[in-house]
Amino acid sequence: MKLLFICSRNKWRSLTAEKIFDGYNGYEVRSAGTEEGARIKVTEGHIGWSDWIFVMEKKHTRRLIDKFPISLKNKRLICLDIPDDYQFMDEELIEILKSRVSEHIEVPE
Repeated sequence: MKLLFICSRNKWRSLTAEKIFDGYNGYEVRSAGTEEGARIKVTEGHIGWSDWIFVMEKKHTRRLIDKFPISLKNKRLICLDIPDDYQFMDEELIEILKSRVSEHIEVPE
């Protein structure tokens, strides 16, 4: 299963998610950001590659739909509602990610 995590700059939230979920249960995980200055900017290739897309905020959902409407057809797009209040690998962020993602797929303990 291929998971894509999206936040704004791909520095803290989505990158943390990539680190904690990649390889678990055979998952392939990538992360990207929606903003111009993102570490890795989301492309149509990312969307096409993924089976599940997890975004951190509603604004990320809107940006993806605006930019990639055709590529998103038949994709699972889930908003986790995680604000930009955490640093990379923040313990609280990890717990929130595991909790919210576990509503959809199996996650590590």
